[in-house]
Amino acid sequence: MMLLKLAYTYVKSRAMAEDIVQDVFEKAIEKESAFRGDASYKTYLIRMTINRSYDYLRSWKYKQLSITNTIAQLFNSETPEKNAILKDIKAQLGIAILKLKPKYREIIVLYYYEDFTTLEIAKFLNIPEGTVKTRLKRAREQLKQKLVGMKGVDFDA
Repeated sequence: MMLLKLAYTYVKSRAMAEDIVQDVFEKAIEKESAFRGDASYKTYLIRMTINRSYDYLRSWKYKQLSITNTIAQLFNSETPEKNAILKDIKAQLGIAILKLKPKYREIIVLYYYEDFTTLEIAKFLNIPEGTVKTRLKRAREQLKQKLVGMKGVDFDA
């Protein structure tokens, strides 16, 4: 499920994300001997998923599709009024996240949705941990700018 969510954050299509994950598992089985064991197998699969997602984003097929999906719900709520407000916030936040550049979007998703540490993300993406922290900070700033003035959102609290 984690790989599916990860692929989805890039391609924004559940069907395409499922295809990517299937391709990743097929390649992992086909090229089992290529796994060197430098990192965990989980890290290996995550890297393969990210690479395959980038391949898809560079493809002509992707360039012909439009973005129509949003990220899944973030919060649970109790009252109908709160549900309505949170639904609106979630939709706007999801849209704002999808509008981020992929290098920022992947950090946000891995950190907040998949609960990985900055060190784990750095290993997955093969970049320094400081770069992860910088991208996370910039992504937060960009999200804040996109969401300023949104009803029900208070950044000073």
